[in-house]
Amino acid sequence: MRAVRTKRWRLKPQAEDAAVNGLVNDKCPPVAARLLVQRGIAVPSEASVYFRPSLEQLHDPFLMADMQAAVERIERALGDNERIMVYGDYDVDGTTAVALVYSFLLRFTGNITFYIPDRYAEGYGISFQGIDHAAQENVGLIIALDCGIKSIDKVDYAAERGIDMIICDHHRPGDSLPRAVAVLDPKRDDCPYPYKELSGCGIGFKLVQGFAQRNGIEPNELEPLLDLVAVSTACDIVPVTGENRVLTHFGLKRVNLEPRPGIKAMMQMANVKKRLGVTELVFTIGPRINAAGRIEHGRQAVELLLAKDQGQADHIGLRVDGNNTARQELDKDITRSALDRIEHDPFVRDAWSTVVFDESWHKGVIGIVASRLIEQYYRPTIVLTESQGKAVGSARSVKGFDVYEAINACSDLLEQFGGHMYAAGLTMPLGNIEAFRHRFDEVVRATLDPALRTPEEEVDVEVRLTEIDDRLARILHYMAPFGPGNMKPVFLTRNVVDTGGARIVGDDHLKMTLRMAGTQGPSFDAIGFRMGGHFDRVKSGEPFSVLYTLEENEWNGRRTLQLNIKDMRSEVRNVLVDEADPQSAIATT
Repeated sequence: MRAVRTKRWRLKPQAEDAAVNGLVNDKCPPVAARLLVQRGIAVPSEASVYFRPSLEQLHDPFLMADMQAAVERIERALGDNERIMVYGDYDVDGTTAVALVYSFLLRFTGNITFYIPDRYAEGYGISFQGIDHAAQENVGLIIALDCGIKSIDKVDYAAERGIDMIICDHHRPGDSLPRAVAVLDPKRDDCPYPYKELSGCGIGFKLVQGFAQRNGIEPNELEPLLDLVAVSTACDIVPVTGENRVLTHFGLKRVNLEPRPGIKAMMQMANVKKRLGVTELVFTIGPRINAAGRIEHGRQAVELLLAKDQGQADHIGLRVDGNNTARQELDKDITRSALDRIEHDPFVRDAWSTVVFDESWHKGVIGIVASRLIEQYYRPTIVLTESQGKAVGSARSVKGFDVYEAINACSDLLEQFGGHMYAAGLTMPLGNIEAFRHRFDEVVRATLDPALRTPEEEVDVEVRLTEIDDRLARILHYMAPFGPGNMKPVFLTRNVVDTGGARIVGDDHLKMTLRMAGTQGPSFDAIGFRMGGHFDRVKSGEPFSVLYTLEENEWNGRRTLQLNIKDMRSEVRNVLVDEADPQSAIATT
């Protein structure tokens, strides 16, 4: 059995009764109303919009700075039969964005190509090599997707070679913008676009939407592209709120009802037999797309997403799936090696951060390994390897800590870096590794709240099992798609017991049937994945508290409600921290 890891339970601010009462009616029970108010939905009209996503809720693309210039430049390129290159990064967001924009523009011109940089020869983003290739192909316009916002020198180089560029990015800009024909990025300080959290593929979709709007193309003709937006939104871990939630809702509908051949091939390879949600996209589709660029070449992923017939898609899909299997083996081997290195390095073992290096580790999986290390040592983590005589690394963070800003504080030791709050990439001279890991740990110690060193589970609402029923489950179904900013609700129920059949199944999974202690009320099947360490507590017969999400479980054609356990505690040591007053601790006995 696995050891039990201690977690903090944090109760989200609870909804005020007046707002909750305004939503409660025959169709909205109190628990659901509390969840809605927590998500900023306080009146029935807002609830109606939330529960009924519509493409009419999408913002006008021309609210985005430079959209007019971008669309006009594409129109001119099409009118002059100018050669266009669609350029994107090698990860899920970049490859889906390239597939989306390329397939759309292919309707209007055959004088178009796409380009994905080699992960190892060129690295992330726009490369000089890619621009040289464009010049050799007589490209007059490059549309760069999911990259380019900091590529000032590359954009200038392209201009010197007679190539215009349109940048479509969603990363934070630097102090100045590249001198491109257009720079589409809602995170620009001067961009009035009302929604700032689109993925790179989402920005590509807005460009396509703007072109369609100006050229009399009906909005419904763009719907077949939304599966790609949904995959990118899910896998790039951007908020599933506002416009992203609308795009993901319709994209998932497309994935499940009419998947494109490439996505269908990946679903078959993953043996998916149920409806896909955001989680399934992240853990089944995303890794296979990413594996192409990690093991072979990201171009392969675009070719799979563009496949016109199932036979072609299945053929490419076999290679992609094989790359994913190879990636999994590398992931396991390097994770074992990194854990061993931490265990035998006193500085890293006792640090507040993890920075590990080995020149032999495969560059394509170090980001995955960083995430694995956080599962074992919960702290900001950077995994480094050698590439082209430099130390290159991937960083991952713990909840609430901005690893990008911590890396920025060490920027004088780096040659380049970029990324987000929770994930970043960096390059430095090999000789700077030792200085960097000490400086980085100093920054983490100075800026990381000690409480964040313990994993946290956020609790939406506290309920009794008697409040769980099919009606609540139906409402939760309509709250999807879930993801950052609109996470699946986590419930707390205190004072539960197992009815007597608790057992360990599979790979240390804890299977139970729970009911409120001292009652003959309703009971629910429950599963705690890799939670066998709690077995003795459950079998003792003493009441305990559980955190869980609610899901439907289907077995032999019968649907039942099941509690997916996230954590559990004995009643005597159940401590909740109230998010409204982080210094307080609410103990239950």
